[in-house]
Amino acid sequence: MAHEVTFIPGDGTGPELAEATRRVLEATGVELSWDRQEAGIDEYEAHGNPFPEATLASLRRTRVGIKGPTTTPVGSGFRSVNVLLRKELDLYACVRPCKAYAGVRTRFPETDIVIVRENTEDLYAGIEFERGSEENARLRACLAELGAAVREDAGISIKPISVAGSERIVEAAFDYAKRNNRRKVTAVHKANIMKFSDGLFLEVAREVAKRHPEVEFEDRIVDNLCNQLVSRPEEYDVLVLPNLYGDIVSDLGAGMIGGLGLAPGANIGTQAAVFEATHGSAPKYKGQNKVNPTALMLSGAMMLKHLGEDEASLRMEEAIAAVIAKGERVTYDLKPRRDDPTAVGTSEFADAVIEEMSSR
Repeated sequence: MAHEVTFIPGDGTGPELAEATRRVLEATGVELSWDRQEAGIDEYEAHGNPFPEATLASLRRTRVGIKGPTTTPVGSGFRSVNVLLRKELDLYACVRPCKAYAGVRTRFPETDIVIVRENTEDLYAGIEFERGSEENARLRACLAELGAAVREDAGISIKPISVAGSERIVEAAFDYAKRNNRRKVTAVHKANIMKFSDGLFLEVAREVAKRHPEVEFEDRIVDNLCNQLVSRPEEYDVLVLPNLYGDIVSDLGAGMIGGLGLAPGANIGTQAAVFEATHGSAPKYKGQNKVNPTALMLSGAMMLKHLGEDEASLRMEEAIAAVIAKGERVTYDLKPRRDDPTAVGTSEFADAVIEEMSSR
């Protein structure tokens, strides 16, 4: 029986990356039935809504989706489609593996970490009060009464971290570690300064760790972690972090393995799981068949594993890794020089991965 999957091409270079990924997923031999739905800036410009109800309904029905990158306007327009997805479907766990592959230029070839980021709380919860607004003034007055004066010209964001939100994300990190034979979970925080928010996160993480004695546990202050990641990355395995730190550290991890073009991701929750690349839509390259599809393809391999297709997932990842290691039919960013004339396009990279799988 075919797995029904919501297929969201996205915008910018998203449709090209999504199509390449779809072809590779189908070449694994796993039966997949696609329900194509739209989201992103093109949909917003055409119909005034970047995230149609039909797309949400499809994800609620299929409970699994793969999504090409989407554009978020800076400073105006609509909020991030990814943030909307996370809120509407309670996709509370963002899982981002950062693994260095042979053939990629990096100073950190031993890197193999997985970042498990809480998706719904912290400063990314979107509880903000605009400078000069009535709501801002009322909040400042309340804070002044509590002995916490805030400047009149300040914008204000609220940082909620709950026991329930912390518990489920740390449980997700330990569950991932056990299902994938990982040895250690590290909780990342700034509890030395934010004692009642990050301090709570750390307290909960320690309690959850007691339920999983078979997995090593430790904690690190976030700035110290960043220092150690680039000095001895081999010491780290699964990292679990509140929302904002997770967003920042996942980009650091991507940089350590050669860039965002190699960084897959998944947003998993109580209602669905959506798999997508970590990088953005790169609209300036739209229609040029140029951008590296590795991140979205690896996200597709993660999706296969989520669907219980472990053998196909491993075969797909190994084929991608082999194409990269050979270095012949790869996109410009994976060449020693970015102007290398032997670089291939998005679609041709997919062809190479499909051929590699067929030879195994």
